[in-house]
Amino acid sequence: MSKYDTPERQVSYGIGRQMGNQLLQQPFEGLDIEAVAEGVRDAFTEVADPINPMDMQKAYEVIRERMESVQAEKEKQLAGEGQAFLEENAKREGVTTTASGLQYEVIKSGDESAKKPAINSTVKTHYHGTLISGEVFDSSVDRGEPIEFAVNGVIPGWTEALQLMVPGDKWKLYIPHNLAYGAQGAGGAIGPYQALIFEVELLDIV
Repeated sequence: MSKYDTPERQVSYGIGRQMGNQLLQQPFEGLDIEAVAEGVRDAFTEVADPINPMDMQKAYEVIRERMESVQAEKEKQLAGEGQAFLEENAKREGVTTTASGLQYEVIKSGDESAKKPAINSTVKTHYHGTLISGEVFDSSVDRGEPIEFAVNGVIPGWTEALQLMVPGDKWKLYIPHNLAYGAQGAGGAIGPYQALIFEVELLDIV
């Protein structure tokens, strides 16, 4: 039988688990779980704080600065990897680079005389999105369902590319981070400063 055999113990464990999950989202080197548990116990038993408040504040500042430095280095590395990839990719035959830095490669062409989407158009597309590592983060193709959206309601790289395409076109887009999700990233799948690759098929203007 589990040692968490009463509602009180189960909820108590759940609270601790939630705290652990929160810490896991932003861990730092040297995080001491035993010290965390001791702090919780001391708070509940109203033990006097063994750390001077000024020292505690200084410690928080040290850790915050260290975490910011680590994060900045990671972001710099990601941005550098994306830039290096795009610089090499631009040299390949068939890849066009626009003034903004967007790169595209034509996979299939529609009727060149057809109407192109405008900035305020709604379009129907199929797409397959990956990181430069090849990891898939989103794909209407895999879901088997095309998607409709406003041309001006997506990332800048898409907005620019769609206005250059006609229905029936299928392009491979190579999008620098500043035309994608930039410093914020998007959820857990797309980190900050990441270049993205999309295969986009413009099915229709609706």
